Amino acid sequence: MTGPRILQAMAGAAQGGAENFFVRLAGGLARAGVAQRVAIRRNPARAAALRAEGVEPVELPFGTWFDFSTRPALRRLVAEWRPAVVLTWMNRATRAMPPGPFVHAARMGGYYDLKYYRRCHHLVGNTRDIVAHIVRSGWPAERAHYLPNFVDDRPAAAIDRATLDTPADATVLLAAGRLHRNKAFDVLLDALPLVPGAVLWLAGEGPERAALTQRAERLGIAARVRFLGWRDDVPRLYAAADLFVCPSRHEPLGNVVIEAWARGVPVVAARAAGPAALVEDGVTGLLVPVDDAPALAGALARVLEDPALAGRLAEAGRAAHDREFSEAAVVGQYLDFFRRIAA
Repeated sequence: MTGPRILQAMAGAAQGGAENFFVRLAGGLARAGVAQRVAIRRNPARAAALRAEGVEPVELPFGTWFDFSTRPALRRLVAEWRPAVVLTWMNRATRAMPPGPFVHAARMGGYYDLKYYRRCHHLVGNTRDIVAHIVRSGWPAERAHYLPNFVDDRPAAAIDRATLDTPADATVLLAAGRLHRNKAFDVLLDALPLVPGAVLWLAGEGPERAALTQRAERLGIAARVRFLGWRDDVPRLYAAADLFVCPSRHEPLGNVVIEAWARGVPVVAARAAGPAALVEDGVTGLLVPVDDAPALAGALARVLEDPALAGRLAEAGRAAHDREFSEAAVVGQYLDFFRRIAA
């Protein structure tokens, strides 16, 4: 086996970028030969996804005030497994983990309140800006670490556009994420009338679904928008799309940008913190101001009307993925981190 023994704990939501990356990282560590156990909040789909990655999870309630079983179960798991390092994901799993004879690291995928993390020895941010937030919040800089995400870059066949009521020769824009105000899909819809003929595939679900549907109808573009809901075949959507759009107002990382790069799809993104840190404007994508529908439409049109530019952006994005965000690169960084803190 490679490196120290690891225990990971995740008590996340049913859907989400951090939750999906947890599964990918567990699988990547398994493929690297790491001796690990994982504990998750009961979730049949997540348990099945982990088993598909070769990882057998321990499922626990990870409830709130009246959950009297999770902490004792974690204590027993620690005693049985004897991990050198415990990595907890986000607030709930971190609060639930009892102290023990291990190095406790917690991974933060957002700008969280550090009150939930005071018992940890190390904190991990998946962007440099989150690490800066951790340090600004009073955490010692030598115990704050940047470790990026990687995405699924396995080859995937393009989905048949006809199954999504889309002509084979249409120009397809893809956007993905929770239908929440932070994602600014309202701005993307406002931009679409200025990009004639393009069809938008919007993969995701959330509280803004009804409002976005009504907005598309009010703008007269409902016939060019496909609300796809949550999908388990997003790689196939990327493979069939001409351009990826990330219009977010607030986006700490932007896994979706890395996914587009991995699939060789050109990217246009708003300058939220995560995409702005990832994208080199004009090289690995185009950046536009947040909440600026005309600027977003202009950037989309610029890429769609210039195939050579689209090709250059896609090629440079793929190179950035391979260099910094591939499974091999990121798992290697996690292994180095585990070895350092265990020592």
